Amino acid sequence: MSDNARNIDQIIAMCGREEAAAIPILQAIQHDYGFISKEQMKEVCSKTDIKENRLFGIATFYSQFKLTPSGENLIRICKGTACHVRGADNLIDVISEELGIGIGETTADNKFTLETVACLGCCSLAPAIMINNEVYGKLTADKLRGILNEF
Repeated sequence: MSDNARNIDQIIAMCGREEAAAIPILQAIQHDYGFISKEQMKEVCSKTDIKENRLFGIATFYSQFKLTPSGENLIRICKGTACHVRGADNLIDVISEELGIGIGETTADNKFTLETVACLGCCSLAPAIMINNEVYGKLTADKLRGILNEF
């Protein structure tokens, strides 16, 4: 949650009450809180003209929206062509083995969340991952284990 998180009323006042404001409202909530809870969506619906099934449908349809909090460290594995060809799936296996989580999951201690992305934009470093805002490239299973141990 950001230090200057707005409450739902402030977000609605900024974005509007009509159905067309659904995506901007969801984006603002996620920006401020890091994810969108079911309680927040219900509150939005009770204070706007947006129906619950419509807002939940939008939030679950678009992959940009997170409905659960992320772990302290967000691991993004590139699944772009170069990374895929050079072993991204092997990196997913290593992370799953080391941390006990799959794609879209968070460790029980809330230390790591694992996601895939279409491209990190660093194909020359394939296979690559990003942990928080740091890119790690030309990874092997052993290099990746070493990086995870640093955290």
